[in-house]
Amino acid sequence: MTERLEAAAVERAAALLRAGGLVAFPTETVYGLGADAWDARAVAAVFAAKGRPSFNPLISHFPDAEAAFREVAPDQRARALAARFWPGPLTLVLPRAPGSRVDPLAAAGLDTLAVRVPAHPLALALLRLAGVPVVAPSANRSGAVSPTTAAHVLAGLDGRLAAVLDGGSCAVGVESTVVDLSGPVATLLRPGGLPREAIEAVIGPLAQADAEGGEAARPSPGMLLSHYAPGLPVRLDAAEVGPDEALLAFGPPLPGAGAVWQLSADGDVVEAASRLFAGLRWLDDQGARLELRGIAAMPVPMAGLGAAINDRLRRAAAPR
Repeated sequence: MTERLEAAAVERAAALLRAGGLVAFPTETVYGLGADAWDARAVAAVFAAKGRPSFNPLISHFPDAEAAFREVAPDQRARALAARFWPGPLTLVLPRAPGSRVDPLAAAGLDTLAVRVPAHPLALALLRLAGVPVVAPSANRSGAVSPTTAAHVLAGLDGRLAAVLDGGSCAVGVESTVVDLSGPVATLLRPGGLPREAIEAVIGPLAQADAEGGEAARPSPGMLLSHYAPGLPVRLDAAEVGPDEALLAFGPPLPGAGAVWQLSADGDVVEAASRLFAGLRWLDDQGARLELRGIAAMPVPMAGLGAAINDRLRRAAAPR
């Protein structure tokens, strides 16, 4: 019975997407706010629902590499990475194929597209049934903390979308790693759920993008300086914490905080990544309830998914 109900929900969600509706759905990274990438009005509705700057492009999602590569022009590097890591938390930025129908707004007017194949059974079932590429930025208001549960989606976007597919908590918990392969030098645009080292083992060293800059179109989402931000200000590399602060702990927690969220008591960066956004949301709620002045974040090592965690924390702490 449960399987039939789930199948019916996916079929309904696919029909809503084809009709131009917005549907939130789970991936292994975070929940995405999905829309038909070929439908200009639907793509524009995503920007409106999120309050997202139009210079910040969207990632198009596909059920398999073959479908993705009909919209872009892959090279040998792209095919090697897709064979190794798709489905999975890796986004590739590639030149737009001459016959691509993805709406230009989804690419912020650039001549490249960001594409990926997610590794979540509900996401893949939805993409197969929809039969169209699906743009799916994180299902939250722009700049806010990304959602890792259906409840997080509804807390931020209820009334702004047609449906939410509930697939439980996201396993990875931070967005996909984004690699730009549109030129001769492979460039890391955004650290994420796939460690840099794993990518470099397949295609060699990655250059590092300058993710700062002004309000110009960027080839990847998640490159704005202030992003993933809770309501409370975030203080990085905390060595002490006061009773009027919330603590984002990693390993043995600092004493004295007004509220504590433990990313990983054992210092496991994979566990920490999966708990990061839920923790920022919880501490934000506790901070409002207890009238705390901010969130103090303990240091997290840069190894593996630690690079993605530190990237998100740095953006959460940036001036707004």
